[in-house]
Amino acid sequence: MPKQIYHVLFTVLLGSTLLSGCQIVSIKKQALNVTIANERESILTRNKLSEASLNVLSMTGREAKICSDEPEQCIQELQQIPQVQDEQFLSTASEVYLAKALTFEGSADCKVNILTGTKSEEKQKLQQASYDKCLDQQLYMLDKSIRYSYAYMFKTERGPQDRIFDNRQVQIRDFYNLAIAKLVSAYALRHKPEQVSPQIKVGKSIYSINFDYYPQLKQQKIEQLISSYNLNFSGLRSINRRDGFGSEFVVVLPQTQDDLGQDKSKYIIDPLNFSYKNGVNPNIHQARYLAATLTAQPKSATSIEDILTNAEFELKAFDPYKYEKVVMANKTYPLAGNFSTPYGLWLAQNNLGKAAYLTLIDRDDHLIMPHLYMLEPYNPNKKVIVLVHGLASSPEAWIRLTNDIMGDTVLRENFQVWQVFYSTNMPIIESRFQIYALLTQAFSQIDNKAAAKKDAVLVGHSMGGIIARLLVSDADVTQEALSLMNNRQLNKYKNLPIVSQRLVIKDIPNFTRAIFLATPHKGTEFADRWFTKAARKIIRLPGAFFSAIGDSLQSQDIDVKEVLSQIDPGFIQNGPSDLSYQSKFMELTHDIQPRKGLIFHSIIGNKSNSDDLNIISDDVVAYKSAHLEGAASEKIIKGGHSIQETPEAILELRRIVRLHLTQLGLRQP
Repeated sequence: MPKQIYHVLFTVLLGSTLLSGCQIVSIKKQALNVTIANERESILTRNKLSEASLNVLSMTGREAKICSDEPEQCIQELQQIPQVQDEQFLSTASEVYLAKALTFEGSADCKVNILTGTKSEEKQKLQQASYDKCLDQQLYMLDKSIRYSYAYMFKTERGPQDRIFDNRQVQIRDFYNLAIAKLVSAYALRHKPEQVSPQIKVGKSIYSINFDYYPQLKQQKIEQLISSYNLNFSGLRSINRRDGFGSEFVVVLPQTQDDLGQDKSKYIIDPLNFSYKNGVNPNIHQARYLAATLTAQPKSATSIEDILTNAEFELKAFDPYKYEKVVMANKTYPLAGNFSTPYGLWLAQNNLGKAAYLTLIDRDDHLIMPHLYMLEPYNPNKKVIVLVHGLASSPEAWIRLTNDIMGDTVLRENFQVWQVFYSTNMPIIESRFQIYALLTQAFSQIDNKAAAKKDAVLVGHSMGGIIARLLVSDADVTQEALSLMNNRQLNKYKNLPIVSQRLVIKDIPNFTRAIFLATPHKGTEFADRWFTKAARKIIRLPGAFFSAIGDSLQSQDIDVKEVLSQIDPGFIQNGPSDLSYQSKFMELTHDIQPRKGLIFHSIIGNKSNSDDLNIISDDVVAYKSAHLEGAASEKIIKGGHSIQETPEAILELRRIVRLHLTQLGLRQP
C-alpha cells in the first residue's frame, strides 16, 4: 500500500479520536420516574420552578432564583424577547408570581405572631406593620398569578380544548386554582372580617363575589370561606371529589339565632304540639358546612392587556351538587367539586363521638333532645336517606357509608343524607317517639310535590335498627303494656298524651324502604353479661327527662308520686337495659313487624366460624335476633357488630339504594 494512503488513514483515525474526546452530548439512560418528574413537577411539588419555566427563563440569561426573587423585572425582560411565544410567556409568568407568593407565605413576616405583653407597644406596631405589608405583597403576587393563568388558558390562540393532553395546561390550571384559594385565605388573614366580604380588594384590583350559581348563599351571611386544599382528615378513608376547573372551598355559615339561644337542658315531653319559636324545631339543622367551587374571570370581555393589569374580576361561587359544568370564555368545561371536606369539617369541629359517651352517664347537657343534621343544602329533587346510629354511638358510625355515598356519582345525584343524633341512655320507646316527632316535623316542611317528600330510605344500626323498625311500624301496645304492669289503676291514664303518644306506635309514611344492620330485634344476651350489667348500673337517665314528666303530669292535676309508684320499674329504664332479651321493652315490641308494603332488608354480621344459623353471631347480636321474617334480602357478612364500617356491608348498602332508584324508575338496571 502506498505510503500516502497510510498517512491519510492515520490522520483520519487521529482526528476521530481527538474529536470523540471533546464530545459534549452523549447517551445516558434516565430512570422513568425522573423523566416523568421533570415533565410534570412544578413549584407546587418541589422547591423550584418547572422545567418548562426554567427553559423560558434561560433565554433571559439570568438565574432562575433571581427571577423568582424579582418577578416584576424578570417578566418585563421576558416580554422584550420576541422569540418567547405567548403561551410560554404567560405560563412562566403565572408560575413565577405564584412562586413569589408562596415565598412570602412561608416567610417569618407573614407568620401570625403572638403579640405578648412583654413587647413594647412600639414593637408590636412595627411587627403588625411588617405582617400586613407581607400579606399585601403576597396578595399582589397571587392576583398577578391568577391573571396570567387566566390569560394563558383563555386568551391565547390555542384554547384549552386544543391543549387537552398538554402537561403544561394541567400545571397552569393548578396554579390558577391554588392562587384563588390562597387569595381568599390571605385576604381573610389580612383584614380579619367578621363575615366574608362581597369584594376582595388587592391594591387597585377588585374581585367581586357572585352567588348567582349558589342561590342559597345569596343574601346569606357567610362566616368563613375555607380552602379545601389544606384540609386533611385522619378519620376519612378517602376524599371524594370531582376533577375539573375551579378552586374547591368549604362555606361555613353562622349558627342560627335559634340554635344559639335555645335552652339545651330543656326536655320537651310533647314535641309534636310544642310551640317552637318561628314554628320550626331548632333541633332540625340545615347544613352549615357547604361545598363550593370558585372560579375567577373578568367581569366583561376585555383585551389581554387589560386582563393582565387592571380588569375587574368576578369570583363566581358554584354549588357542585347542582352544577357539573362551568362556562369560561364562551366554552363549557367540567366543574371541580370536593364533597368530603365539608362533612369532615363538620365531624371534626363538633366531636360528636365524645358527646355520645358523655350523655350515657348524663354528663353532657348538649344532647337532651335528639337532633337531625342535613349534610348538604336541602334539594327538593333528591330522595332522602336517614341514618340512625346505635348504642353509645353518634353520626361518626356512618363515616364510611356517608363518604361512599358522596363518592358514588349515581347516589350523590339522587340522594341527600340526613343523620339522627340522639342520647342512647334514654328508654328506647322514648327515643323512638322523640325521633318520630323530629322526622315527622322535618318531612312536614317539604312541599308535597317535591321528590324529597316520598320514597325515603331509613337505615339503622343496632339499637338504631330497633328504633328504625318501630318508625316504620303501626301498633297499639297499650293493653299489652298495662297487662305486663299488672296494674289496672293505670287504665285511667292510658289516654293521656304522655302515655298514648308512646304506646300507640305510628309509622312515618315518607319511608318506603328500610335497612337494618346488626339489629337485635329480639334483644341480646350480651346486655346481661356481668360486665354489661355493671356498666348499666352507672348509665343514668337524664334528670331533665324525669322533671319534664313530673311537670307534664302536674299540669293536669295528677299526683306524680302516685303514678310513678304504680309503674313497673322495668318500663322506665335506660336504653342498654332495654336491649336485654329479658326486658319488658323487648317483650312488648319484638313481634312488631314493619307495615305492610314497606320493603326492608337485613345485613347481619358473623364473627363465628360457623354457617349454622343457630350459632352465627357478631359477638353482640345472634343471628336469630337479627333475622327478621319478610325481608326482601338478607346478607350475612364476615365481621363483628360494627358491620356498617366494613367494605362488604357498604357495597351491599349501595346495591340496595341503587336498586331503590331502579324500582322507582329513576335509574336503568
